[in-house]
Amino acid sequence: MELISQKMRKLAPELDPLRIGTGWKKEELEKPQIIIESTFGDSHPGSGHLDKLVEEVQRGVQEEGGKGARYFCTDICDGESQGTDGINYSLASREIIADMIEIHEKATPFDGGVFLSSCDKGMPGNLMGMARVNVPSLMVTGGTMSAGPNLLTLEQLGMYSAKYERGEIDEETFNWAKCNACPSCGACSFIGTASTMQIMAEALGLALPGSALLPATSPDLLEYAYRAGRQAVRLALEGIKPSDIVTEKSFENAILVHAAISGSTNALLHIPALAHEYGLEITGDTFDRLHRGAHYLLDLRPAGRWPAEFFYYAGGVPAIMEEIREMLHLDVMTVTGKTLGENLDELRQNGFYDKCQKWLDDANRKYEISLTKDDIIRPYDKAIGTEGSIAVLKGNLAPEGAVIKHTACPKEMFEATLYARPFDSEEECLDAVLHHKVQKGDAVMIRYEGPKASGMPEMFYTSEAISSDAELGRSIALITDGRFSGASTGPVIGHCSPEAADGGPIALVEEGDLIYINIQERKLEIVGIKGERRSPEEIEKILAERRTRWTRRERKYKRGVLRMFSEHAASTMKGAYLEFDD
Repeated sequence: MELISQKMRKLAPELDPLRIGTGWKKEELEKPQIIIESTFGDSHPGSGHLDKLVEEVQRGVQEEGGKGARYFCTDICDGESQGTDGINYSLASREIIADMIEIHEKATPFDGGVFLSSCDKGMPGNLMGMARVNVPSLMVTGGTMSAGPNLLTLEQLGMYSAKYERGEIDEETFNWAKCNACPSCGACSFIGTASTMQIMAEALGLALPGSALLPATSPDLLEYAYRAGRQAVRLALEGIKPSDIVTEKSFENAILVHAAISGSTNALLHIPALAHEYGLEITGDTFDRLHRGAHYLLDLRPAGRWPAEFFYYAGGVPAIMEEIREMLHLDVMTVTGKTLGENLDELRQNGFYDKCQKWLDDANRKYEISLTKDDIIRPYDKAIGTEGSIAVLKGNLAPEGAVIKHTACPKEMFEATLYARPFDSEEECLDAVLHHKVQKGDAVMIRYEGPKASGMPEMFYTSEAISSDAELGRSIALITDGRFSGASTGPVIGHCSPEAADGGPIALVEEGDLIYINIQERKLEIVGIKGERRSPEEIEKILAERRTRWTRRERKYKRGVLRMFSEHAASTMKGAYLEFDD
């Protein structure tokens, strides 16, 4: 088989001299050429260390007889832009990262690739780009940061901020938390979107077994990066592409792992968008189906007790998969060139879990605790929960669906009838919550925050303000066509579809309408008007009349990336990828 890089050399006589001008040696031109694409940059801790991993990938490529070329498309940080208009760019950045990977690889095709990222949009953006270019390749995940003093982690900062705003803690305490929440590089140390998507990469078979969510400062992560470089050359020579690996069964495996870890709700945006790149259809309904009856096993924050670094100490993705082994498709192919079942068997035999136990012993000494593996990843028959972690609610308020992480929701809110309090922006809503203008029994709604309205920012500060208030967190719900951080907890329902900008029912809700939530029955419905219960037929008629008075809002963005994203974003429940008319 002739490699595409060698065909390109024949077609483009300028290629060789330009490579030589870049520093390539003449003899390297004939080797398998591997693109090494990362989100490295000084943008945030999740990407600031990736240059070291790139070096190890480069070394692995070289020692396997290939030549690596480094490309970069730095991602942004949701945490840094949280609460500002900058967060509106977050979801759109996923698309742009995938586009840049397409541009980088298609402009000068490579024989194989290694893609490196850690965080919320960099991970799905690289996975989507990897699928789109479809050259033999694999992912290297950038790992997780260490916990701070007293096991402090960044998702707790929203609680500190809300308490400071309410005068419950002083400025010194607040500043202490800010200075100690991120003590190292790596993704934030909880099972937020970054950690979830790292785990999804391995669960899909696109990262080396046991590599997802390692402590970013661990020498093991460097070793995995080196091995990934070598494996990329082997995949290139064998011609094994991502499309040869990823199937509908692979996605079902990943979603079952998502249920077991109580993964971020943002995976319901990223996994469908990634499936779309493979020509497959995965929807919120797929998640809902597979989460029903699934055992939730992982006792990590934000829904559990421990920081994310303990995931690896307990055996990581392989340990999760062993617990749910009977539910998985073990015959799916992976980037090792072996099946998932073969990988799991090999890990048991080669001492992988012994190494993890050593790391757990070291962590116990460091933090002066005494955890066992079973304290972190529960045995299947001692699950934290047995109904997964995600539910997709539907009804006349969300005909296409809305998403809730019920494992982070107070039981008091599993069934409730509440009074609608609609707001047309997060800023208005947050002000009302912080200044006690929201009352027990309210269904607080933030609308016009979906992908077509404002890029679909996170409603993190509002959700934290609610969940950090002991009374409000058990007695109100937050419903939005926007999304939430993977760190969000409490009675929060996002992705309400169709969104308000498209004239979805959430745009028609008025003050005092009765909103019914039933998680077990998967219902999100308008059941009354102005505090008075009405029949479904009456409500349908009233909504139809309100629709005649509704007018589409002027487009918020007139140019640039957000104009493109808001104009072409698909429905949230499809993944909010860019959709174009044929």
